[in-house]
Amino acid sequence: MGEIQFMKGNEALAEAAIRAGMQGYFGYPITPQSEVIEYLAMEEPKYNYCLLQAESEVAAANMIYGAAAAGARVWTTTSSPGFSLMQEGVSYIACAQLPAVFVNVERGGPGLGTIQPSQGDYFQAVKGGGHGDYNLIVLAPNSVQEMVDHVTLAFELADKYNTPVMLLSDGAIGQMMEKVKLPDPKPYQPDKPWATNGKPKDRERNIITSLYIKSEAMEEVNRILQAKYKKIKENEVRYEEYKMDDVDVVINAFGLTSRICKKTVDLAREQGIKAGLFRPITLWPFPEKEIGAVADQDQVKFFLSVEMNAGQMVEDIKLAVCGKKPVYFYGRQGGIVPTPEEILGVIKEHLK
Repeated sequence: MGEIQFMKGNEALAEAAIRAGMQGYFGYPITPQSEVIEYLAMEEPKYNYCLLQAESEVAAANMIYGAAAAGARVWTTTSSPGFSLMQEGVSYIACAQLPAVFVNVERGGPGLGTIQPSQGDYFQAVKGGGHGDYNLIVLAPNSVQEMVDHVTLAFELADKYNTPVMLLSDGAIGQMMEKVKLPDPKPYQPDKPWATNGKPKDRERNIITSLYIKSEAMEEVNRILQAKYKKIKENEVRYEEYKMDDVDVVINAFGLTSRICKKTVDLAREQGIKAGLFRPITLWPFPEKEIGAVADQDQVKFFLSVEMNAGQMVEDIKLAVCGKKPVYFYGRQGGIVPTPEEILGVIKEHLK
């Protein structure tokens, strides 16, 4: 039936991964997500999983590559500069078509930046991040409960499509404490005949690689990847709507800012402004068709994308709206979290 606890976001994330049957974690401490590896170290004696603090994020990503190739359910967590260091390995894993979970608990940047929350890694997450033509499934939790729910879902999607899946969280969600319902532990029974876990006598060797010297072979791999991404876009779009039935002003936000924007919607409604929230949960695949359908509604005046960055998701909103309605942007940077009242003020200015 599940167990209810009061937990910090990072610790709930780690506990949920344990209950989802994780077999290995390879990572490197970086604020504001270091509680994940600390929690896993504390719980390790009770379970049979491999926990290793790598010498760097580069090493951690490549350990994930090797363990995933052997058929293990593996994951890692990091924060913005750390995920930048992992990009080469992530591209290898995507090309090799291996299931793995990456979690980025974002902090302000660019550079080493600040340890405060940010959403400045949106482009990196949804546009690939590393080299080559690939995509990650990207889930954007906005609560401690969704940290739990999404890591479980991430493992399932990774295995379903043999692809790396990412959770794009931030320092505020990682550090906040909320009541969560934890899932019952689920034994993991892998069915991965492709894995490099030893060669039985009745089959040929399994070979996993991301290196294809011949151009024709590399192009065929890319065709296979693009076909898979098309299938993911058709079947795995997730989003949330809040008070969108009679909406005049559409607010778009993901993650932490979507929680704040719910309060903005309530404040606006109290003042006679018919605002609503359309929240993408999967940042990739992006709910472009669904947002486009909202833009077709005659009463909708404009869209406002609210983000903790200089304007990133707003580009995908504009592509989805396709010029049917105005699309505006409001953002804060450097770890500053916008308030519901200031967002409402922005809406009022545009309504003028």
